[in-house]
Amino acid sequence: MKILSCNSNRPLAEAIAAYLDVPLTRADVKRFADMEVFVEIDENVRGEDVFVIQSTCFPANDNVMELLVALDALRRGSARRITAVLPYYGYARQDRKSGPRTPISAKLLANLITSAGADRVLTIDLHAGQIQGFFDIPTDNLFAAPVFIEDIKQRYDASKLMIVSPDVGGVVRARSLARRLDADLAIIDKRRPKAGVSEVMNIIGDVSKRHCIMVDDIVDSGGTLCNAAVALMNDGALSVDAYVTHGVLSGGAVSRVAASPLNSLVTTDSIPATEAVRVARNVRHLSVAPLLGEAILRINEERSVSTLF
Repeated sequence: MKILSCNSNRPLAEAIAAYLDVPLTRADVKRFADMEVFVEIDENVRGEDVFVIQSTCFPANDNVMELLVALDALRRGSARRITAVLPYYGYARQDRKSGPRTPISAKLLANLITSAGADRVLTIDLHAGQIQGFFDIPTDNLFAAPVFIEDIKQRYDASKLMIVSPDVGGVVRARSLARRLDADLAIIDKRRPKAGVSEVMNIIGDVSKRHCIMVDDIVDSGGTLCNAAVALMNDGALSVDAYVTHGVLSGGAVSRVAASPLNSLVTTDSIPATEAVRVARNVRHLSVAPLLGEAILRINEERSVSTLF
């Protein structure tokens, strides 16, 4: 087995390598003067089972290109099998035609990854599960739920918990978590008049005198979570916390979360934390390195991955 890290999330790659007790493969991933990407693998990979770890987060286009060039380098180096490990799959929100003459960029990225030489894909909490079908190669979509459940059980009284889906689209995810925690479920009826702007219309369920935990896959601007937190507190909730897999947190999202009624926002390290996130008073990180490491080990040994979630 070989573990290769590009530049987008090296701390997570190092944590995965430590979990597996496998050193990261030596490689030179750099830019030429005109910012073209160059990748040179400094170890023999012929006949190896290679896992390339790269989150396609900001700067998304640079990180995507690093991934594609690394995959091509490994294929031309005669690696036996190449697995693209994408803790965060960028462009996932562009998973359908949102209007006339618009792209389905999540499918385009899947085509690029496959054409570059990936034999399989490993990712966490795709924005839409159907994105697995965009790939014509085996795709394992892990869930961060086991990591969240362990943390929630240590911190909250289950009898007063209320799991909340911040929109109708996330009901399946929230219901699964509520069932495993033996907690009740509430749903936020949200409207989005335009991209990046959301409005809470109704709360489906009685959240009075309950500790509410919102569950989602991506937090970007933070508007949805902050507006929902205000509505839940106004409806009598004792506290509101959020567990979100991918902390994109672009623009002024961190300051928006800090000023909101959210007791805490818990994300994973699928996307590296910025300085603003590291110093934020109510943002915490949980590591998915053991989850990814165990999945990589099982893929390498041809064992079941689905038992992890």
